[in-house]
Amino acid sequence: MTSEQNNPGNPDSPPTAKVARTRFSIIWVIPIISVMIAVFLLWKSLYNRGPEILITFDTADGLTSGQTQVKNKAVTLGTVDSITLSKDMRHVDVRVQMNASASGLLSDKSRFWVVRPRINGASVTGLETLLSGAYIAFDPGGAGGGKATKFTGLETPPGMQSNQPGRTYSLVAPSIGSIGPGAPVFFRDVDVGEVLGYTLPPGGIGPVLIQFFVRDPYDHYLRTNTRFWNASGVKVGFGAGGLKVQMQSLQALFSGGIAFSLSSPGTTGESVEEAPANTIFQLYDDKDRADDAGYHERLETATYLSSSVAGLAVGSSVTMFGIQVGSVTNVKLQIDRKTGQARVRVAMDMQPERVFAPDEIRQDTMAPLMEALVANGLRASAASVSMLTGETNISLDFVKNATPVAAAMEGGTLIIPGQAGGMAGIMQSLSTVSDKLAAMPLEQIGNNANNLLSHADQKINSPEVKESLVQLRDSLRSLHSLLDNTNQGMKPLMKRLPEMSDQLDKTMKNANKLLSSYGGDNDFHRSLQSMVVQLGDTARSLRFLSEFLTNHPSALVTGR
Repeated sequence: MTSEQNNPGNPDSPPTAKVARTRFSIIWVIPIISVMIAVFLLWKSLYNRGPEILITFDTADGLTSGQTQVKNKAVTLGTVDSITLSKDMRHVDVRVQMNASASGLLSDKSRFWVVRPRINGASVTGLETLLSGAYIAFDPGGAGGGKATKFTGLETPPGMQSNQPGRTYSLVAPSIGSIGPGAPVFFRDVDVGEVLGYTLPPGGIGPVLIQFFVRDPYDHYLRTNTRFWNASGVKVGFGAGGLKVQMQSLQALFSGGIAFSLSSPGTTGESVEEAPANTIFQLYDDKDRADDAGYHERLETATYLSSSVAGLAVGSSVTMFGIQVGSVTNVKLQIDRKTGQARVRVAMDMQPERVFAPDEIRQDTMAPLMEALVANGLRASAASVSMLTGETNISLDFVKNATPVAAAMEGGTLIIPGQAGGMAGIMQSLSTVSDKLAAMPLEQIGNNANNLLSHADQKINSPEVKESLVQLRDSLRSLHSLLDNTNQGMKPLMKRLPEMSDQLDKTMKNANKLLSSYGGDNDFHRSLQSMVVQLGDTARSLRFLSEFLTNHPSALVTGR
C-alpha cells in the first residue's frame, strides 16, 4: 500500500471498514441447559446405580423386563433389566439393576421371591398384584453375610423374614401328616407363628424334623417341658354330651397346624427354664396324648386276654370306674407252639399321678397296692367305648366272688388277671347258658310230662274217683240240709248226724282206696291226699258235734 492510499486526506482512497464485536445470543441458553440437565441426570443415574444382580427362578410367570420392580416393604430397590432362558432350559435368568441404596443390603443371606396371587390353605395372599402386577420381594437376610451378586429365587414366600422378632424351633415326629410350610402355630387358638419347612432323615429312616417359628412375645411362653400336638383336621367323637366336633381353625383344616399350651410347673413346684432358640420338641398326635406325656411316673403292668380286642390300639385309655388311670403301650398276639393256645398280651402304663398327689407316690408302695387290688377282685377286660366307632379300651373292674388269683410278676411288670368283657363277655356268658340248656334232658322231661298227663286222665276217669266224687257231693248236700234244718229241732238233727258220719266214713274209705291205687303219680297223689285229710277233719268234726249235742242238747240255746 502506498502512502497515498494510507493518507486519509486523499479523496481517492476507500473508507476504512469498522468491525463489530461478537455478542452472546440467548438462543444458546436452551441447549446449554439441556446439556447440563443431561449431565446431571447422567451423574444422578451413575450415582444411584447399584450393582447388577442375577436371580434364577424356575419360571418367569408375571415378570416383565423394564417394568417388574424389586421391593422391600413397598419401597422400590431395583428394576428387572432382562429375562433370558438358561442354557440348559431348566430355569430363567433374571437380571436386575439394583439401586445404590440396596448395595449395602445385598449378601449371600439375601432371599428373593415373586409375589403373585397365591392360595395357601385357607389364606389368600398377593391380591394387590392383580392390579399392579407381580413384583419381586426382597429380604436382606441377617447380618454377617458376605457379598454376592447371584441368587436363587424362592418359589414360595418364606415363613419368617430376617427382621421379624421371634425364635425358631424344631419338632420331631414320625410323619408330618397334613402339616406343611406355612401351617399356623396356635396358642390358645391364637395364631402365634408358622411352620417353615421340614427335613427328612438320611435314607428315609427315622423321625422327620419340622422347623417352625414363633413370633415375639409368644416365644417367651415356651419352656423346656412344653408339649406340642397336631391340630390339623376335624376331631369327631361321642361323649356323655352326645356328638362332639372339634376344629382348631379353618386354616388348620386345609393346611394343617400345630398347637401348644402353657406347661405346668415341675413335680416339686420349681419353675422350668425358658426354651432357647433351636430347641427340639416332640410332636404328639393330639392333645390327649400330649396331656398323657405330662405324667412322668409310670407303673408297668400287663394283662392277658382270650377274647377279641378289636378297636384296641396303642394309646387307648385304661380306666377304673370310668376314670382314666393309664394308657395302653402295646398290643400283641401270642401263640404257644406247644399247646396251640392263643391269647393277646396287652401292655399298659399306669399313671399314679392321675390318682395320687406327687408327694404320695412311692415306687416301693405302688406295686403292693396293685397286688392288694388284684386280691380284692380287680380284673382287666376289653370294654367297648363307642358302639358306633368301634373304639375299645381296657377297663379295670372289681368282680364279685372272683376266683382268688395272685398277681404275678414278669420281670418288673405286674400282671393283672384278665377276663372277657364287653360284647365278647356277653357272648361268652350266653354260650355258657346255651351249653347248660343243651345239657338238660328236655326230651325226657317232655315224655315224662306226657305220661303223667295220660295217667292222670285215666285216674280221673276211673270208677273209684267218680264214686268218691258222688259220695262227696251227697255229703255236702247233707251238710247243707243240716244247716237248713237246724232251727227245726234236735231230733231231726240227731237222726241225720249218724247218717252223715257214716257217709263220710264211707267216703274216706273210698278215698284211701283210691290213694293206694295211685301211689306213683306225685302231683295227683298229693292233691287227693290233701282232699282226704280235709274229709277226715270234716268227719271228726261232725262226729264230735253229734256226741256233744247228744250229751248236751241245751247247748243249741245256751251255748257251750
